[in-house]
Amino acid sequence: MDNNPGGKLNIFNKKTPPTIGLDISSTAVKLIQLSRSDGGVRVENFAIEPLPAGAVKDKIVVDVEVVSAAIERAVRRSGAKSKYCAVAVSGSSVMTKTISLPSDLTDVELESQIEIEADQYIPYSLDEVRRDFEVLGPSKRSADLVDVLLAACKTDTVDLLTAAVEDSGLKLRVIDVEAYAIANAFELIRHQNGISLDKTIAIVEIGAQQLGFIVMHGDRVIYSREHAFGATQLIEDISRRYELSPEEALVMLRGDDQPEDFVQMVIEPFQQSVVQQIGRALQFYSSSNDFKSIDTVFLAAGGAQLKGLDQVINDELGISAEIADPIRGLTLANNVAANSLRASSSVLMTACGLAMRGFD
Repeated sequence: MDNNPGGKLNIFNKKTPPTIGLDISSTAVKLIQLSRSDGGVRVENFAIEPLPAGAVKDKIVVDVEVVSAAIERAVRRSGAKSKYCAVAVSGSSVMTKTISLPSDLTDVELESQIEIEADQYIPYSLDEVRRDFEVLGPSKRSADLVDVLLAACKTDTVDLLTAAVEDSGLKLRVIDVEAYAIANAFELIRHQNGISLDKTIAIVEIGAQQLGFIVMHGDRVIYSREHAFGATQLIEDISRRYELSPEEALVMLRGDDQPEDFVQMVIEPFQQSVVQQIGRALQFYSSSNDFKSIDTVFLAAGGAQLKGLDQVINDELGISAEIADPIRGLTLANNVAANSLRASSSVLMTACGLAMRGFD
């Protein structure tokens, strides 16, 4: 990676060795390493290490030392031997834009034109960002054009993330954009479920603080937007109602010993809030230039683990909803704790997509 301000972000660097997928969220470091063998995919290593509140805020590393220590613990617990990893950036410090350029440009001409386009579309000084691009393929607008994905992230965000990773002893090989890492992981689900490329699907990632709404048609992301809503609201609701600390509220949510009114007074209202947020996300998407009717919604991240949420969405919005499970159908190395892994499958979308960068 070029560490100079304004240098390459290396989002689309595809020459990677066996790679650890490292998803650093506001609540945990999620680590997974995958391998390919006999045409299949195997989970080699896996770990989830919690992070204290405030170590990562708004998808940006705040406390480098704390995050680095959590990464180191996750690597040690997982038993992963690779020193190379891929991470993702997202949030307000990241922007992506698909642009169309003449298909007959040479590589040098393409890079030059991208620099011109970057100055037009990136809302920051080019000295303040890292940027990269990838040619997606022929444009539907014209046979004489190709679509190019331009991505940029603020330099200080990249520097903090890089410091946290490298201080843990790992080597950073790829920085991806979270939405595209999730889309990459969806290819596992597509293969497992036999979903054809003519289908349009939405992936709703219900994280602690953000609800990510990603739409894919075929193997391309055609729409992506983040909304300020997350599972933290549920923890806060439990804390207020039962006068508990956030830590105690989380134990209650995950445990079996819950008050008689827990589902009716806490879970069901939160499910309705999720439905409203997804309905709002669908409205924003319906007004986009790339709108296509969605066939299925896949739920990912921690909020997706809420029992019955997929059925509520199906009933309330009249759209098919399923829990995203990128792990189903994969073989597991002997050292991987199968029950723990499968219980965490929906929170591993980003990490799986990042680990798959080692296949490129």
